[in-house]
Amino acid sequence: MSQGFLIQAIGFVGVVFFIISYQIRSNRMLFLMQLMGTGMFCCQFLIMGAYSGAINLIVIILRNAMLMKVRSWAWVKSKWAMAAILAASAAGSAFTWQGWISLLPFAAMMGTTIAYWTDNAQKIRLGNLVCGSPCWLVYDLIIGSWGGVLNESITLASILISIFRYGWRNLGDSENGF
Repeated sequence: MSQGFLIQAIGFVGVVFFIISYQIRSNRMLFLMQLMGTGMFCCQFLIMGAYSGAINLIVIILRNAMLMKVRSWAWVKSKWAMAAILAASAAGSAFTWQGWISLLPFAAMMGTTIAYWTDNAQKIRLGNLVCGSPCWLVYDLIIGSWGGVLNESITLASILISIFRYGWRNLGDSENGF
């Protein structure tokens, strides 16, 4: 088996976790599935030398792990915690700067982090629909992560399915959130 096939296979395993994530109404479980998928893509990006994407994925893993503990750690929902996550992403992006392409994972991370801090399923999906997934899709195309391209395409479709499945208005509360 070629090394290229194995590298791409890592991304395709990540795809499975993301497909599941948008079919779950609970924000907590959404974060868990995305944490696992993000870990797979982080490994793939590191192997591929896509360090700007990898560092932002590491920050996303930290962010999602924090958000999963928001009921026990009240400080996680503070604006300074969100600002710290955004600052870590900015610093990581600057440290791993690979040209304008480094702005794509940074923008995706910023847009989704701000949406996630609302604890509103509607805004979380909207943040991914208009910012997160489009930025990651372009980044994946440029670096050649075919699992990433598939993931973001499926993620976009999956978000639309969840909107249809639950109804846009039903996604606006935080009842099933943190």
